[in-house]
Amino acid sequence: MAIWQGRALRKISGGRIRMARKKRKYELGREPVYTHIGDRRMKIVRVRGGNYKIKVLRDIYVNVYNPQTKKTEKAKIVSVVENPSNPHFAQRNIITKGAIVETSVGKVKITSRPGQHGVLNGVLLQ
Repeated sequence: MAIWQGRALRKISGGRIRMARKKRKYELGREPVYTHIGDRRMKIVRVRGGNYKIKVLRDIYVNVYNPQTKKTEKAKIVSVVENPSNPHFAQRNIITKGAIVETSVGKVKITSRPGQHGVLNGVLLQ
């Protein structure tokens, strides 16, 4: 069944709301994309307005910003240490915004949204 971002079909009281119209294409939602560790794989999806959204399915590298040197470098991801959005994501090595990953340069907090932006950016933690 499709994900629908429109109005609920029931009231807070549990009573049914009779719809005055059908569902619209712009109310359509999609399944979330969970980014894993592995060889780079992306998915391009056409969205509203004819634009495109690049979703990262798998990636092994992250762009790491070092606040002390104020420089960015590419680092290899080893594993996901912690993920505040869901504790089970760390066990499954799923990368989302806010996830802390272990890299070749140290622990990095992800600042981008890989399922939306198509890139993995992060800040080095001291």
